[in-house]
Amino acid sequence: MKLIYKGIGIIALLSAAGALTAQQGGTAYLKTSVNPGRAGVFVDGKYLGPAGNFGIARKYALPAGQHQVKLVEPRYEELTTTVDLKAGQTTKLSETMKQLPPPKGPFGALRTTVPDKYAAVYINDKYYGHAGEYNNPVQALMLPVGEYTVRVEPPSGAPITQKIKIEEGKTVIVH
Repeated sequence: MKLIYKGIGIIALLSAAGALTAQQGGTAYLKTSVNPGRAGVFVDGKYLGPAGNFGIARKYALPAGQHQVKLVEPRYEELTTTVDLKAGQTTKLSETMKQLPPPKGPFGALRTTVPDKYAAVYINDKYYGHAGEYNNPVQALMLPVGEYTVRVEPPSGAPITQKIKIEEGKTVIVH
């Protein structure tokens, strides 16, 4: 009988050790409270979506451990920080970004018709937002007159790259 109890004790001890090991290498969660909420969240260089999507009800699932988080919004200074995420726990990142001076005109507009509204939009290799921000007649990205390379990267599938010319008072559509 003592042997059975010892066997059960050893099994319980091994199970607890296994659960602890799994927890140490498991999934952790990140929530964001960022001003402005439309800032793009990049974790370890990968775009995850706009910060406003991961506030109260939703969160990013990430491997436990240290991660570099970069917040990017074209009208604000980029912000980079390191977070240490613990397995099974949710960490909240709260940041307020510093606004840059407004760009000088004249301006033209850029719209997207990409079906994935959370596809990242890059202008000359710099993140400018997600496709859903620029996908209807009343929403457009105002850019100074000039030539640009636009890249739209959906979470899955091939990116779309186009060279465009922005002219004063005109709208260019990327699709």
